Amino acid sequence: MPDSKPDKAGTTVSRDRLAELLNEDLAREYQAIIAYTVYSQVLKGAEYMSIADQLQVHAGEELKHALILSRQIDYLGKMPTVTPKPVKTSEDPRQMLRFDLENENDTIRNYRERVRQCEALGEFAMAEQIRQILVDEQDHQIDLATALGEEVPDLGKG
Repeated sequence: MPDSKPDKAGTTVSRDRLAELLNEDLAREYQAIIAYTVYSQVLKGAEYMSIADQLQVHAGEELKHALILSRQIDYLGKMPTVTPKPVKTSEDPRQMLRFDLENENDTIRNYRERVRQCEALGEFAMAEQIRQILVDEQDHQIDLATALGEEVPDLGKG
């Protein structure tokens, strides 16, 4: 199997580049674990109790994602990162939820691209693993948009 193939956008991905991108995704998962852990504990008020409980569940799911990504990065012959992306905090509960929603939107965009890149390399099992993560991330996006009283963002545009 060649080391790199053009993806659907015509750009070339290699196994090394895919590992780098997955490490960025892993850093984003660490960020989500930290954010969901903290936010779930500091959200105050009756209107936030339901989403606070959901955020605790999300934290556990993000840890599972991190483990999956770490295994895939190792499979590609690289070392998984140990550094999270920065976590934003706020005293305002709506702002915290907004930070989470923006992060989920970025994560979904990245995983959609990652699936295409995996498939371009012929890494179909890895693409399937990322698809399963994507299902969880879209559920998180729905939960957060609902908690904010908003429509779920349409990330297919643009």
